Amino acid sequence: MILVSGATGNVGGELVAALAREGRPVRALVRSEPAPGRLPEGAEPVVGDLNDPASLRPALDGVRGAFLLPGYADMPGALAELRAAGVAHVVLLSSISVPDGDLGNAVSRFMIRSEEAVREADLPWTILRPSGFMSNTFQWKGQLAAGDVVEDAFGDVAIASVDPYDIGAVAARVLLDKEHVGQTYALSGPRALLPADRLRLLGEALGRELTFVGLSDAEARRRMDGTMPEEYVEAFFRYYGQGSEHALDDSVVRPGVRQVLGRGPREFAQWARAHAGEFTDPKA
Repeated sequence: MILVSGATGNVGGELVAALAREGRPVRALVRSEPAPGRLPEGAEPVVGDLNDPASLRPALDGVRGAFLLPGYADMPGALAELRAAGVAHVVLLSSISVPDGDLGNAVSRFMIRSEEAVREADLPWTILRPSGFMSNTFQWKGQLAAGDVVEDAFGDVAIASVDPYDIGAVAARVLLDKEHVGQTYALSGPRALLPADRLRLLGEALGRELTFVGLSDAEARRRMDGTMPEEYVEAFFRYYGQGSEHALDDSVVRPGVRQVLGRGPREFAQWARAHAGEFTDPKA
């Protein structure tokens, strides 16, 4: 049995689907019972919370491998519960920001601390460090519902974003094959794209002609104000803002998908075609 945290999210959902397609027993960790049809057939939902390690105990019965998201309040405690339950392999979803070691960045910090906890937990581990997700494009849904213009920050930053489908496929392979224990894989998409490039490709999938307008850093900060904790706003400007000492080079094409799967990563156009309906269906 494999336990997947974040099982209804972009990455966890793809991993649950990948394991279910292979007929592997998979247990989906959720904070509340999911709606019917939310999980693929064959996936077993179980309620628990990584912020409350003791709540994981019922979910861990018979679990051999576990996929963990980073940044929870007591990662060492959660890992201790996995160890006590006899879990034989933990795969952590981390970030390509970790090697910079920037503890002053709130997002990098919880990634770094999560990796430290996994490495110190006396459990076999594998770490996945993806670049930005193609699914971050969903943040444009509201603007696209209102018209054909998208305004967003960091218009001059090209990112080799990765399809969560590929992250899920890599995580499934890593969990099923012992040869990946003790390895760290950097994952990206096949090419770096500016936001305007992604919007153009999304427009082609939607059959619409869309226009991207880049925001100044000042305007981007103003619009982010109140939408997320201030330390997270600052984190993104440390990654992508002009002149940042800790700028994140998210444009690098990284080898992890091919190393694990023996094929190249999926193109953004594939992601856009696969998810076009979610931009047109208001319930998606």
